[in-house]
Amino acid sequence: MTYGRFEPGSPQKRVLSLFQGAPPVVRAHVAVRWATCPFPAVAAQLPQAGRILEIGCGHGLLSLYLALGSSNRSITGIDVDEDKLGAARAAAEGAGLDASFEVASDGELPEGPWDGMAIVDVLYLLSASDQAGLLRACADGLAPGGVLVVKEMALVPRWKFRWNTLQETAAVKILGITEGEELTFLPPAELAAAMVAGGLTVRDRPIHRGYPHPHHLLVGRKPG
Repeated sequence: MTYGRFEPGSPQKRVLSLFQGAPPVVRAHVAVRWATCPFPAVAAQLPQAGRILEIGCGHGLLSLYLALGSSNRSITGIDVDEDKLGAARAAAEGAGLDASFEVASDGELPEGPWDGMAIVDVLYLLSASDQAGLLRACADGLAPGGVLVVKEMALVPRWKFRWNTLQETAAVKILGITEGEELTFLPPAELAAAMVAGGLTVRDRPIHRGYPHPHHLLVGRKPG
């Protein structure tokens, strides 16, 4: 792979090293996931200090990267997949990082306020109405001046979107790597509108250059 490169000793390298004791299938999964997702671009938009919540954290790659990046952050990751959470907990505990991982309960978010929140490649697993509802709930849970960072797939370029749809269909409906029942990819403008409806000021931009997927970043800030 030519995308997602990192130098020896870099924070990216350190994140993957946290999974050295994990089963081979987990190590392979997190390595591919890191190489194909622009996690550093997401992390760069989140506060350097305070309470940070990641929704749908999976194996905890972003949460662990954030914890490695600043000891002034207190990280909580939530997900529905207990197996992935177990791997995330083991990685955090082995490195002594301030990152906890919890099972998402009945669609409820952990009690805020949060200085930062992140959702990376999760919304498409929900219906359109549930996506809007979650974004509004996130906006409500932010502290004044807090930031909600959303990384989803855009519908353009079309060839990248088609490739991503094929991959996600296989991961969700055939291989069962990702838990979900439906795939609902919304245009970034619709996600931005839901964030604005929640009272956030939103800016967005594509971040797919150098990647085979149509990554798009949305950053919403709550008035301080």
